[in-house]
Amino acid sequence: MHLTNALGNEKNAHMVRLQLAKADDVTRSAAAEQLKKVALRLFAERGVDGVTVREIAAAAGQKNHGAVGYYFGSKEALVRAIVMDGAVALDRERNAALDSLERQGGPRTIREVVDILVRPVLGLPDEHYVQFIVIFAMTHRDMMLDAIDPAWNIAYGRCLDHLRRLMPRLSPGLQNQRFVFMGAYISAVLSARQRALVDHSRAHPMWGSESSLEHFMQSLVALLDAPADLPQEMLEGIGGGAGAIPEQPGPVG
Repeated sequence: MHLTNALGNEKNAHMVRLQLAKADDVTRSAAAEQLKKVALRLFAERGVDGVTVREIAAAAGQKNHGAVGYYFGSKEALVRAIVMDGAVALDRERNAALDSLERQGGPRTIREVVDILVRPVLGLPDEHYVQFIVIFAMTHRDMMLDAIDPAWNIAYGRCLDHLRRLMPRLSPGLQNQRFVFMGAYISAVLSARQRALVDHSRAHPMWGSESSLEHFMQSLVALLDAPADLPQEMLEGIGGGAGAIPEQPGPVG
C-alpha cells in the first residue's frame, strides 16, 4: 500500500514537473517573440546599429537588461532570427503559389509571377519587416545574405526561372539586369508604402489604395517586359550573360 502511494506520488510529481517545464517553455517563447517584435520595430525605425540591446529589453518590458543575450545569445543572433522569420514566411507563401500555378501549367504571364513575388510581402503579419530588411541590406548586406538559409530562398529563384522563359526577347544579360532593377524597385516601393502605412498620425490615401498597388504591379510588369532599345555596342557590353542572377537576392527582392 505504501509502495503504491509512493509510486502514485512520484507519478504526480513527475506530471507537475512536466507541466511546469511546459509552462516555462511557453513563457520563454512568448518573451522571445516579444523581444523580436520590439526589436524589429526599432530596427526599422533607426537601423540595427542605432539600437542597443538594453533599449530592446526595456521596450519589450523586460526588467533584465541582458534579456537579448539570455534568449538569443547575442544581438547578431537576434537580428538573424528576425531576418529568417520573414524569409521563411515569404518562401513558403511563394512556393505554395508557384506549386498551385505549375499544377495548372503556369505561370503563363509575367503578371502572374509578379503577383507571386509581391502579394506575400503585402501579407506579412508584421508591418515593419520590409523597412527593416531594406535598411539592413543597405548597411549590412553581407550579414543579411549570410543569415538567410538558401533552403528558405528557393521560391525567388523559381520565379526568376519562369521570368526567363516568359522574357524570350531579352538576352540572358539583359534579363539579369532587369531582375536587379526589379528587386530594387520592389524593395524601395514596398518599403516606402510600409513606412507610410505605419504612420498613423495622418492619412496616406495613395499608399493605402488598391488602385495604387495595381498601378505598381502594372509598372513592374512593364519594367520586365519592355524591349531594350540600345545601340549594338551597348548590347555587346552587357553581353549574353550566364543564366544565374549576378547577385543573391534578399528575401523581399
